[in-house]
Amino acid sequence: MIKVGDTLPAATLMEFMDVEGEGCSLGPNPVDVTAATAGKTIALFALPGAFTPTCSAKHVPGYISSFDELKSAGVDEIWCVSVNDAFVMGAWARDQKSVGKVRMLADGDAAFTKATGLTLDLTGKGLGLRSNRYSMLVKDGKIESLNIEGPGKFEVSDAATLLAQVKA
Repeated sequence: MIKVGDTLPAATLMEFMDVEGEGCSLGPNPVDVTAATAGKTIALFALPGAFTPTCSAKHVPGYISSFDELKSAGVDEIWCVSVNDAFVMGAWARDQKSVGKVRMLADGDAAFTKATGLTLDLTGKGLGLRSNRYSMLVKDGKIESLNIEGPGKFEVSDAATLLAQVKA
C-alpha cells in the first residue's frame, strides 16, 4: 500500500470532456498521472463510486465548495478518482456541477487503484472491485499526506481535513 513519501504510481486515468479545447478532444481523454502531476500540487480524493449516496451528497460537494480555499492555499488542481468508466464520470461531473473545479477521473479497469493498494472489494454488494475512500495531498507526484477511511466511514478524507493539511 502506498504511504506518505511515495510517488504516485504510473497509470493512465480517463477524463470525459464535454467541450473541446487545450489539446483535448470531445469524449474520453487519457490523463497520464506522472505527467499531469509533474510540478503541480494536487488535492486528490478517491471514492467507491459515482452517484453513490455519500460520494454524491458529501464527498464531491465538499471539494467543490472548498475550491476557492484550496486554490488560495496553493492547490493547482483537485482530482476525484473512482473505478468507473469515463462516460459515467462525465455524467457525474455534469450532475455535481464540478466542471472547472474538480477533475472527475475514471480508473475504469482499476489499474491506478490496484497500484496504490487501496482497493475495496464490494463484490458481495454487486459493485465489484472499487477504490477505498481516501484523500491525499500530492506535490510534484509525491504523496505529502494521506487520509484513508475505515470501512463505511467518512471522517478523514473530506475537504476540510485536506485543506487543514494544505495550510499546515
